[in-house]
Formats: sequence, C-alpha cells, structure tokens
Amino acid sequence: MLLITCPHCGPRAEIEFRCGGEGHIARPGPHDAVSDAEWADYLFYRTNPKGEHRERWLHSAGCGQWFNVARDTMTHQISAVYPMGETLPEASPAKEAAR
Repeated sequence: MLLITCPHCGPRAEIEFRCGGEGHIARPGPHDAVSDAEWADYLFYRTNPKGEHRERWLHSAGCGQWFNVARDTMTHQISAVYPMGETLPEASPAKEAAR
C-alpha cells in the first residue's frame, strides 16, 4: 500500500485517495480551432511510461483537494508531491547523480 503525503493533511494511506491520471495536460484551444484528432488526443490518449510519471491525485476521503505526484510506475516510489498549478520541483543533485 502506498503512503501518500497530502500537501494539506500530511501522510495518509492510499485508500483515502483517487488517482486522476496523467498530470500537466494542456487543454487544446481555442475550441473552434481544435480538430477532432487534437480533441481525441486530449480526451483519450495518455503516456504510459516505465519510470517516473507525473499524476494528479485527489484526497477524496480527506480534504478534497487535488495535487500533483511524481511517482515511479515500476517501484511506486513517490519522489515529489506538489500543489496543482506548480511545476515539478527540481530534482536534488543526489537524485540526478543516481540516474
């Protein structure tokens, strides 16, 4: 079971959260200039990386707030939790050296 640190409530068990899928997806626009293919890509197609993935999570059984998580899809290790609207915090030099 994952232990996820909600930025508002602190560490909680995975069962309190809902994953909202891939994070940092920009909605195409303006709406009258978007093709069907672009709209379908936005709605249905997501990356499925092997390694670090940035996701949106909802603390559904807690504060009800959305936030971003950087999680390794192989190990489920969470390397960063950060508020919506912010970019992924820069990796530490030790983490970069380990790559």
